[in-house]
Amino acid sequence: METRLFSEDLAGAAEIIKAGGLVAVPTETVYGLAGNGLDEAAVAEIYEVKGRPERKPLSLMVPGPEAMELYCREVPAAAKALARRFWPGPLTIVLKAKPLIPEIVRAGGETVGLRCPDHEKTLALLRQTGLPLAAPSANPSGQPSPKTAGEVLAYFDGQIDGVIDGGPCGLGRESTLLDMSARPYKILRQGALPEEEIAAALAEELTVIGITGGSGSGKTTALELIEQLGGLVIDCDAVYHQLLRESGTLLREIGESFPGVITDGELDRKALGAQVFADEEKLRRLNAVTHRHIGREVERRLAQWAMAGGSLAAVDAIGLIESGLGSRCTAVFGVLAPEEERVRRIMARDGITRDYALLRVRAQKPDRFFEENCSHIIKNDGDRAHFTEKLKQSIQEVLGNG
Repeated sequence: METRLFSEDLAGAAEIIKAGGLVAVPTETVYGLAGNGLDEAAVAEIYEVKGRPERKPLSLMVPGPEAMELYCREVPAAAKALARRFWPGPLTIVLKAKPLIPEIVRAGGETVGLRCPDHEKTLALLRQTGLPLAAPSANPSGQPSPKTAGEVLAYFDGQIDGVIDGGPCGLGRESTLLDMSARPYKILRQGALPEEEIAAALAEELTVIGITGGSGSGKTTALELIEQLGGLVIDCDAVYHQLLRESGTLLREIGESFPGVITDGELDRKALGAQVFADEEKLRRLNAVTHRHIGREVERRLAQWAMAGGSLAAVDAIGLIESGLGSRCTAVFGVLAPEEERVRRIMARDGITRDYALLRVRAQKPDRFFEENCSHIIKNDGDRAHFTEKLKQSIQEVLGNG
């Protein structure tokens, strides 16, 4: 067999693929050994030429995100979002396969991996053939993956029909393999695209509802409702106290800025309060430190939730707007309630006097602040059932617009 070398004119390579032959193709990672992914005989030939065990499934190269609906079922919105973000690029997304994907490609399983290579010539070949390409790396199993057309020929000259010379591959590592066929999503192979970038991109697709308002306004009811809808709830006050227990970096930064407030590795809150609550500049400095650390932890938890397959989350913080976390949210709910109702709830919850509860309420931001800075205002000025219905309507409005 003569192995033909193609450079600019890919029509011959496209005809080989359509006829069931094999052509090595360039990608941004390594060269792949490509055949018609819907042709069982062509796929069988790939396994034979490579010496690849047939128990190992093959991924399919496709020209773009639109191919997901053609070849896969139950495609989550998060998968489409990742494809829009990272394709063409070194990310293979595993999804449940439709029946038209041959069993030999799936190695008897129910899933198939899709990948859109970031190489002009291979994308052109995909468009010309109109076919998905089964294309594992173009090397005998166990040998190094080839990064040039010459290395492919050294392996397979005379054994395959053609090689498209696209120059040397830039990355030299296989694509990252991400299973999104079930939750939680899993990295099956860490490749050229870091898991942190994938998780961060998924987190950006979450619907995140910020919940803020003064003490005793009824925020807990909103958070419980979001949990009932399957959402993750992040309590920033709880995050802060956990960081104080577990983050040496946070304690060190506080100690460096406010001498004398760290004793035996623990924060002396009274000593800190004595320094910051009577000095606005020191309070701003403290908030800058704590908000930065809390923001990072919130982002970490959102990314973790997104990798678990979550789609809805809530961030609860009295200082949501001031901290900058409000800008991270899809929508911000300001929960307001009459002053006397808030006082009554705080007294019952914390076991304090009316005067002290009133002092706390009046020390917090006025309603006007939340009305000016929140996308939604929910007034807790009736019974619980009425308030819950208002919350449901607002949440559904946000989800409908997501």
